[in-house]
Amino acid sequence: MPITQPDPKPRSVPSSYPEPCPDTHMPPTASTGSRRKRIWELGTHCHCPLVGVSLPMEMLRRLVNKSLGANAVANDYEVHAGAVSEAARRCKLSELMQSELEARYVREIHAFKAAKSSLAVAEMWVSYLKAGDIAGAFWAALTHPRCDAALQDAMCKDLHMFQHQAGAGVRLEIARFNALAEENAVLGRELGKVQERISRVMAQKTADIDRLQAELLQVRAESIAKDSRLAFLAQDLESLQASIPQLEDKQKLHKRVEQMAQRQLELEAQNSDLRRRLLASERTAVERASVGRLSLDVSTNDEPSVVVELHQKVVLCVGGRSGNISNYRDVVERVGGRFAHHDGGVEDNASVLDANLAAADLVICQTGCISHNAYWRVKDFCKRTGKRCVFVENPSASSLERGLVQIALNKPAAGSLITETNK
Repeated sequence: MPITQPDPKPRSVPSSYPEPCPDTHMPPTASTGSRRKRIWELGTHCHCPLVGVSLPMEMLRRLVNKSLGANAVANDYEVHAGAVSEAARRCKLSELMQSELEARYVREIHAFKAAKSSLAVAEMWVSYLKAGDIAGAFWAALTHPRCDAALQDAMCKDLHMFQHQAGAGVRLEIARFNALAEENAVLGRELGKVQERISRVMAQKTADIDRLQAELLQVRAESIAKDSRLAFLAQDLESLQASIPQLEDKQKLHKRVEQMAQRQLELEAQNSDLRRRLLASERTAVERASVGRLSLDVSTNDEPSVVVELHQKVVLCVGGRSGNISNYRDVVERVGGRFAHHDGGVEDNASVLDANLAAADLVICQTGCISHNAYWRVKDFCKRTGKRCVFVENPSASSLERGLVQIALNKPAAGSLITETNK
């Protein structure tokens, strides 16, 4: 067959549209029957466009392989040329092509049955041609009983021009397709970036949603637990209230007790304030009445009476007889002072002496009844701090009075009284 052994000499006309040869045309006979033509009954100039347009290459190759009983090794052009050659005669391949075309274009064949004349066939062909649906219409019109040789030539010419226009359109569409493909590639890359960003954002949002949902579940669980505890506590409270007799009266009494306690605190505060005011008033009155009213008669020097005023100063008496301490206290308090005593290390701890000296405003040291260590501690402390100190040899109340007078006069005492000042 020409399919397996193609003619090396190419034809002088394009394979897609072989120019019709007048000597190969079918005789123009007027057909009055209803029988449709077979593919091998058509003019040879119709086979090339019919096979090329109405049978896709994949289907044509399958038909050729089926007719040969093996796979054809020829290329698409050789397969097409061989099928066109075989279509001119009735053979296995032409019969397979006839069956395939009849089965493929049943709808168009049925539509062309309505045409009852060559003119009607031509009009339907033109309508299909304008619509661009020519594959099935070309087969149905060529094999129509009313299609004569002139109409076949016209249809072949129309198909030839249509193929040229389709080729130009295909080239234009290819250019548009390439531009769209490039644009689509750019948009695809941008879309990929956007999708990647969206994926990251969605992953982050999903993680946030999961975290918030977990927190929400935890909060809900805690809320349910708190509500449960409150419900249990309310039940326990009701049970306790029901178990306590006369609870309402006790609550009222408890509230009344709290009010009375608060009122008591207020009254105690007022009482304390009034006591402070009273003590301050009494102290002021006493100070005004008897502060510093101590008169002493110093007959030895014929001096007049002296008024001593201590103004609540602390007078520390160091040493002296224990039996005279009360007398010492009376003397100091009568002149408005506050009495403090230290035995000078006989019974009291000597380490307390420094604290007493620091707290005192005036110091009276009775040298006749004091330890040697305490004497030097008092003397050294008063000299370092500049505190007034009177040293009395006779441990009697009268000697203490003379010492106080000496402090008031701010001069050395006569006889047994020795005054030390800060030097």
